[in-house]
Amino acid sequence: MQGPLLEMRDISKSFGGVKALQGVSFEVWPAEVHALVGENGAGKSTLMNIASGVLRPDGGVICFNGRRLEELDPRRAQQLGIGFVHQELALVPQLSAGENICLGRHPAGPLRWVRWEQIHRGARELLEQLGREIDPGRPVSELSVGEQQLVEIARALALRARLLIMDEPTAALSEQEAGRLFQVIGRLKRSGVSVVYITHRLKEIYQTADRVTVLRDGRRVVTAPVDQMPLETLVRHMIGREARQQFPARSSYASRQEALRVEGFSARGCFEDIGFTVRRGEILGLAGLVGAGRTELLEALFGVREPDAGRLWIGGRPVRIRSPRDAIRHGMALVPDDRKTKGLIPGAPVLWNLVLASQRGFLIHTRREQESAAKMASELRLRLIDPEQPASSLSGGNQQKVVLARWLLAEASIFLMDEPTRGIDVGAKAEIYELIRRLAARGAAIVLVSSELEEVLNLADRVLVMHRGRIVGELQAEQASEEAVMRLATGAAQ
Repeated sequence: MQGPLLEMRDISKSFGGVKALQGVSFEVWPAEVHALVGENGAGKSTLMNIASGVLRPDGGVICFNGRRLEELDPRRAQQLGIGFVHQELALVPQLSAGENICLGRHPAGPLRWVRWEQIHRGARELLEQLGREIDPGRPVSELSVGEQQLVEIARALALRARLLIMDEPTAALSEQEAGRLFQVIGRLKRSGVSVVYITHRLKEIYQTADRVTVLRDGRRVVTAPVDQMPLETLVRHMIGREARQQFPARSSYASRQEALRVEGFSARGCFEDIGFTVRRGEILGLAGLVGAGRTELLEALFGVREPDAGRLWIGGRPVRIRSPRDAIRHGMALVPDDRKTKGLIPGAPVLWNLVLASQRGFLIHTRREQESAAKMASELRLRLIDPEQPASSLSGGNQQKVVLARWLLAEASIFLMDEPTRGIDVGAKAEIYELIRRLAARGAAIVLVSSELEEVLNLADRVLVMHRGRIVGELQAEQASEEAVMRLATGAAQ
């Protein structure tokens, strides 16, 4: 075949009166890795949902392998060899990892008995290709977000796709695991598979992609070889203006006043003998690989899961946190790693989500609550059409602002932030970084977990590194580097 594997010409799509795509053309060649980037709401996911048959375009032409497709639905797309790893994971929590990977195509014997051994063997081989040893028999509900993402990728690879669409595939992965994924993508490319790679981590495209297409406001801005697209130019195409500095100027607001002290915190299978102190105005980074126990530690501190042992002090006073209600009463806030399933009620109005932690009862009774929420939304530059619109209708960056605004309304003083910029665009990230700095300047104590080392190194006053459930090192900001953190996080420094 001489032409592109996938060709989309003049694609348009509207939702109500909103034009999501306006005359977008996009093509992917055989054995090409093609990056697709743009701010939230630019139309990336909409375009790929059309390519995979999830959505129907209002206009335009789609060709695959040189043949025009008059009708395209997900089943037909799968038959053609189009696989899609969605940003929102589509796994069945009650089933095992192996069952999810083989879902809908279980190998069976002569009497239609499911061959579990074959399922688990095939699933294990796929997961090992991704560099992780995950028991195929474990229920997905027991896996971390990062492990679930790997299962999702393995399921797509199992379909023997000719075109694999990856929407934010490294959002839940550490840099080391992302590196393994890039190796897998390289092997796929060498075997003739094409990949569409959607990401907000712009530096990744220089490690993986051959070409990059930028969308902005539902239109294609540019398509070019990656080696001809400097990062600064790429960002300018995305946001339509010169990019400001991504991270705020470094300045420490840490005081001598202790905000939170943790001693002897342990939870079997998650973390062991954790101890640290964070002061008012301090940003404490918590680095480590996926599975190191960072998310589980924050959940235990907030009362989401029960530790086996450990003591807490807040403001110098011993406290017992048995539930999130206890944590909120003591001024603690949790920004979870998955905002849509743990941080928001997506179908509820934005206003209701904003006051969730500060109101009493189920109804918003007072005009003052409404005015406070509106003031907070304005302060955080929360982009709303109507405070009664569902939270699910907001972009990723605005959803994260809703989660943060909720805790500001609740007057929290200790923020436990788990991957606060996951899945949001470069402009929204800069706003979240600025907000984190402002919180520290106001005297809030912040524990920051991020798989993007650049975030930890540029925001934190100190960095604690976890490896296999233990804190294995502490680095001051001036000592911290990617190499130093990774040596500790991988166990190489022990």
